[in-house]
Amino acid sequence: MKKPEISEVGEGISHEVLPVAPSMGPALESVRTPTAMEPVDRRVVFISGISILLAIAAGLVAQILTRLIHFVTNLAFYGRLSLSPVSPADHALGPWVIIIPVVGAIVVGLMARYGSRAIRGHGIPEAMEQILFNQSRIPPRITFLKPLSAAVAIGTGGPFGAEGPIIATGGALGSLVGQLMKVTANERKALLAAGAAAGMAATFGAPVSAVLLAVELLLFEYRPRSVIPVALATATATGVRIAFGGGAPAFGMPDLVQPGGAALACYILVGAVIGLVSVFATRAVYAIEDGFEKLPIHWMWWPALGGLVVGVVGYFSPRTLGVGYSNIEDIISGRFVGSAMLFFCLMKFLSWSIALGSGTSGGTLAPLFTIGGGAGSALGALLVWLAPGLGVDIRIAALVGMAAIFAGASRALLASVVFAFETTRQPLGLLPLLGGCAAAYLVSTLLMRHSIMTEKIARRGARVPSEYAVDVLAHALVRDHGLRQVVTLKADDTLESVRAWLASRAPGTGHQGFPVVGADEQLVGVVTRRDLLDGSEPGGRRVRELIQRPAAVVFDDSSLREAADHMVREGVGRLPVVRRDAPTRVVGILTRSDLLGGHQRRLDDAFRREQGIGGRRPPPGPHEPSPA
Repeated sequence: MKKPEISEVGEGISHEVLPVAPSMGPALESVRTPTAMEPVDRRVVFISGISILLAIAAGLVAQILTRLIHFVTNLAFYGRLSLSPVSPADHALGPWVIIIPVVGAIVVGLMARYGSRAIRGHGIPEAMEQILFNQSRIPPRITFLKPLSAAVAIGTGGPFGAEGPIIATGGALGSLVGQLMKVTANERKALLAAGAAAGMAATFGAPVSAVLLAVELLLFEYRPRSVIPVALATATATGVRIAFGGGAPAFGMPDLVQPGGAALACYILVGAVIGLVSVFATRAVYAIEDGFEKLPIHWMWWPALGGLVVGVVGYFSPRTLGVGYSNIEDIISGRFVGSAMLFFCLMKFLSWSIALGSGTSGGTLAPLFTIGGGAGSALGALLVWLAPGLGVDIRIAALVGMAAIFAGASRALLASVVFAFETTRQPLGLLPLLGGCAAAYLVSTLLMRHSIMTEKIARRGARVPSEYAVDVLAHALVRDHGLRQVVTLKADDTLESVRAWLASRAPGTGHQGFPVVGADEQLVGVVTRRDLLDGSEPGGRRVRELIQRPAAVVFDDSSLREAADHMVREGVGRLPVVRRDAPTRVVGILTRSDLLGGHQRRLDDAFRREQGIGGRRPPPGPHEPSPA
C-alpha cells in the first residue's frame, strides 16, 4: 500500500471569513456543515407575540387573585360577601381568630393531598425545578390549584404575600401555553419565565426587576431570544396593572436626601448584618421543614399545625395576619418604628417561617421584605442613637434592609436593588441599596452554599447553576485548535493494504478516525478504525465503499461551540476542518480532546496567579495580540 498522506496544514491559513461563492453549492452539498444559530429570528418574534398575550392574561390573573384574597378575608374574618380590600388585623373575633388560619390550612392540605402536592411552598423553587429537569413542563392543574390554594391560605390569615402565588401561576400559565403549542424546550422556558415575570410586574409595577429576577432565578441565561419575550411581557403586565389601579408606586414613602459618605458606609454595614439575617432566616425555614418531616402524621395535616401557630401569633400581633403590604410601606416610611415594630417583625418571622415550613401555599417576598425592612429600621435607629452625627436616615436603612434580605436569601442581587427603587421611586436610595445588597450578597455566599430558592432542589440531589459565565468554547476558534498534520486515506486503497499499514504501527496509525480523499485530494468521507478492522469486510474492498454518509466537517473559522454542537448532532468524535472557500479540501482535524483543550484558557484565568505589571507573562497564543 502507498503510505497514507500526511498533510502539512496550519501554515499560511488566512484568518478572514471568506464569503461562499455560488459555485461552492455542489461542494457544500457533499459535506455536512455546522448549523449557524442566529441570535434573533422569526421564532423570537412569534414567541414574543405569545408572551405579550400571556402577560395580559397574567395581569388579569393578578387582579383576580387579589380580589379572591379580599373575598376570602371578608368572608373569614368579617362574615360578609365583599371584594373590598380589607386587612384581617382589624377583626373583632377575639380568641376565635386562632381557628380561622387552621381551617384555611386544612383546606389547603386537602387540596394538596387530592389535587396536587406541587401547590405546597412558595412556587419559585418548584418552577426552577421544572425548568432545570422537566423541560419547563408544569402540570396544567397547577394553573388553577395554586391561585385557589393561595387565596384560601392568605385570605384566612396566612402571613404571605400574594406575589409568590401570582408569580407561580403566571409561570404555570406560560408552561401550559408552551405545552399546548409545538415549541422547543428553550421556547417553553422563555414562556414560563415570561408568565412568571409578568405576574411579578403585575403585582408590584416593577417591570425591570421582574426581568432581572427571571434572568437570575428562572432563565439561567442572558440571551436575546429569551430576554426579549420576558421584557415585553413585564412591560405589558405593568400596563395592565396601571389600567386597573393607576401608576402609583407599590410602596409610597417620603422623598429621601442624598446620603453622605459616612452614612453610605453605615448602610453597607447594615446590609452586611442583614446578610446574616438572611442566612439565619433561610436555615430556620428549612430546619422547621425538617422538623415537620419527622412528625408521625401525614403531611396533609402539617399546614394545620402551621395554621395554629399563625392563629396564636395573630391573636397577640394582629398585623402579622394576611398580606401586609401596608406594613412594609409603614416601616420604610418611618411611620412604624421602635419596640412595637421590632416585636411585630419577630412575630412575623415566627409565623411565616413555621407556616412556610409546614408546607402550606404562600410566598416569600413580602414576608422577607417586612422582616428585612424591620431589621434595617432597627439597625438604623441603633446607629442614630450611637452616632447621630453620621447622618443615618432610618428610612433608608429600612429600605436597604428590605432589599438586602432578599438579595442574601435568594441571591438575586440586581433584581433586589432595582425592585426597591421601582416600588418606591426613590432614586437617591439607589447607591445605599447597591452597597447594602452587595454586602448582604457577599455574606450570604460566604456562609451559605444554597439560597432559599435552591436549597430544596439541592436536597433532592440536583445541582442548580449559580453562576452565569460566557461560554469559553463560543470564543475559541477551530483554527486555533484543529489545524495540524492530518493523516488521510485514499478512497481507492484496498482494505487489505490499509490493514497492513495499521499493523505496522507506523506514525499516524494510532488515530481512531481518518478522512478519506479522492485522487483530486477532495474529501470523500470519514472512516473509523473500527470500520477498517471489521473482520466481516473482505480485504479486496475499497475504502470508499465503507463510507455510508456525507462527511461531517467544520470550518476553520467556526467556534469550538459550533463544532461541539455539530459533533453531538452528527454523533461523531472528530471533524475534518475545511475552509469556506474550499469546503471539500481538508486542512486539519478537530477531536473531542481539542474541545477539552479549549477550556485551558478558562482554567488559567481562574486559577493562575501572576503579576500584571513587572511580572513575567506567558507567551501570547497564536491569535492573541502581543503586548505593546
